[in-house]
Amino acid sequence: MVSTLSRRSLLGGAAAVAASGLLAACGRGGSAASGSGAWSFTDDTGATVELDARPTTIAGLNDAIASLWNYGITPVGSFGQTGLADDVNFKGKDLSKVTELGTTHGEINLEKLANLAPDLILTHAYPVDSSGKLDPSKPLFGFKDLQQQKLVGEIAPIVALAMKGSAAGVVDRTVEFAKSIGVTDQKLKGPREDYEAARTRLENAATSGLSVMAVAAYQGDGIYIAKAKDDPALRSYTELGVKYPDPGGSEYFWQQVSWENVADHPVDVVLYSLRAMSGEDMLKQPTFAATPAAKAGQVFPWEFSSMDYVAQARTLDNLAENLESSRKVT
Repeated sequence: MVSTLSRRSLLGGAAAVAASGLLAACGRGGSAASGSGAWSFTDDTGATVELDARPTTIAGLNDAIASLWNYGITPVGSFGQTGLADDVNFKGKDLSKVTELGTTHGEINLEKLANLAPDLILTHAYPVDSSGKLDPSKPLFGFKDLQQQKLVGEIAPIVALAMKGSAAGVVDRTVEFAKSIGVTDQKLKGPREDYEAARTRLENAATSGLSVMAVAAYQGDGIYIAKAKDDPALRSYTELGVKYPDPGGSEYFWQQVSWENVADHPVDVVLYSLRAMSGEDMLKQPTFAATPAAKAGQVFPWEFSSMDYVAQARTLDNLAENLESSRKVT
């Protein structure tokens, strides 16, 4: 498999400006604006971006800019694992408003990006291991290499938000950024309430004690079982009480299991990545079809949802509904 399998890429992972005075005023990850309208933000790599004014024209990674759109800020350009039309995070959006700069990992049309003249590029940074450590010698997520990242950074400064810890924390961090560029508390109020309600619903659904496993499956490679401690969304589910057995193995993020050995990981519910084999195709594999979850028809989609109140509420509600309709089979 490709090296990006060590990160969330199966689900479809800037030059710093020294500003010690602003860092002292804002604290880690803060933003500041002077009376003249200057704007700054310290991202999760420790880089501080400073602009003469609050950014209004933003391009970036699909997974990140989807959150801005959910908060009322339409991005001008996108790149990522898939095209926007195939990304559930953009369902119902007017895609004609966004220029697609790339539709596969590492594909970015630099000429188109430059023509958009964005104020800022927003992306994610993925850890290199379970400690949550970010490695500056590795490109930020969405870039094929450091050279491409450098060229993009010459067009507009890059802000990276880290996909580590729990989704609850990443959602809060994304809100921090959104508020720094003008999203108001009033705009966030309704989505936040929906998000909290969805969290409560999932917490209640989790009392059933059903065991859950999220996977990305491939015809020739078998099944990659995601590790809840390494995936922010899955980790947040376990914090709400969802039972997610550790698949074992020493690798970061994934434990690879052959089709022949999938029976060694029996669970009540299986979630399959929308960016890998479909649940229907997985069921054509006899060994998987014989597992408890498959026999019970408890195989549901696992979508990567952007880290914002709107998308997370949708996903939490969907998972809660699936657990509510399932039964104990292990």
